[in-house]
Amino acid sequence: MDKLRAMNVFVATVDAGSFSAAAEALDLSAVMVGKHIRALEQQLGARLLERTTRRHTLTEIGAVYLERCRDVLASVHTADGVAEALRAVPQGTLRVTAPVAYGAHQLTPMIGAYLAAHPQVKVELSLNDRVVDLADEGFDCGIRSGVVSDQRLIARPLARTRMFAVASPDWVARNGAPTHPSQIKAHPLLGFAAWGPNPAWRFSRGDETVHVPVRGPFSTNNGQALLSAAVAGIGVVVQTDALLAPALATGQVVRLLPDWELPTRAMHIVRLPEARPSAKLRSFVDFVLAALG
Repeated sequence: MDKLRAMNVFVATVDAGSFSAAAEALDLSAVMVGKHIRALEQQLGARLLERTTRRHTLTEIGAVYLERCRDVLASVHTADGVAEALRAVPQGTLRVTAPVAYGAHQLTPMIGAYLAAHPQVKVELSLNDRVVDLADEGFDCGIRSGVVSDQRLIARPLARTRMFAVASPDWVARNGAPTHPSQIKAHPLLGFAAWGPNPAWRFSRGDETVHVPVRGPFSTNNGQALLSAAVAGIGVVVQTDALLAPALATGQVVRLLPDWELPTRAMHIVRLPEARPSAKLRSFVDFVLAALG
C-alpha cells in the first residue's frame, strides 16, 4: 500500500463526509476508498472511523491521526513545490567540465554573461584534457572535442574549431618559413598525448593532401604546455585556434603554412539523458549553444 496515498484518501474521506463523496472527489470507487482506510487501520492497529449506515465519525485516535496526516501531506506538497521551483528558476551549483584550452579561452569568457543573467546559479568549471565520465564524476554537462561515441550522452554540436601549425619567430629565423608540409618533416614536431600513438598531421590544399608523421623530442597531455614549448622554440606544434589566438596576436608564435588547411575538429556540449533536466542545466546548454554554436 502507498501510505501517502492512503493518508490522502483518509483526509479526503473526512473532509467529504462519506466514502462515496470521497470516491467521487478522488476519481476512485467507494470500495477502493474503503480499502485504503482499512489498510491504514490495520497498520496502526486501531480504528480511525466509526462507521454507521448514515455517517462516519472520527475516533479519538482518528482525530489525532488526521491532524498529523494533514501535516505530512502539507510537507510533501511543500517539497514538491521546492522541486518544481528548482526546475522553473535556474539556481544552485552547476558542475561543468571542458578541455583546458577550449574551457579557458572559449567557454570562460562567456560564463560571466551567463551568471549575470542567472544570479542564483554558481558554476564550477573543471578543465581537463581527458575524457570525463559525467555520471561517475558528478558533472551536469561537459564540452567534448571530436566524435562523441558515448551513446548514453545527449550531444549538441558547437562551432567546429580550426587547427593551426605554429612555431616561434626564433624557430622560423633558424629554420626558415616552410612553404610545403614536406619541409617540416625533418624538424622536431611536438605531439599532443591525446592523439594516441603514431599521430600524423594532415595538410590539404586544393586536391593535394600531405600526411606528416608527428615525431619529436617532446609530447604532453596539456595544450597550454604544448604552446609554451613552441614559444620556447623547441619545435612545431598543431593546436586549436582557441588556444593559439592570443599567442598569435602578440607574436609569441607565428602561423606556418597559412595556405594549407588542417582538418577542423568537432565540438559538442554533452549531458546525461534526464527526462526533465533542471532549469540551471537547460539554461546553460541553451546559452552555450547561442554563444558558441
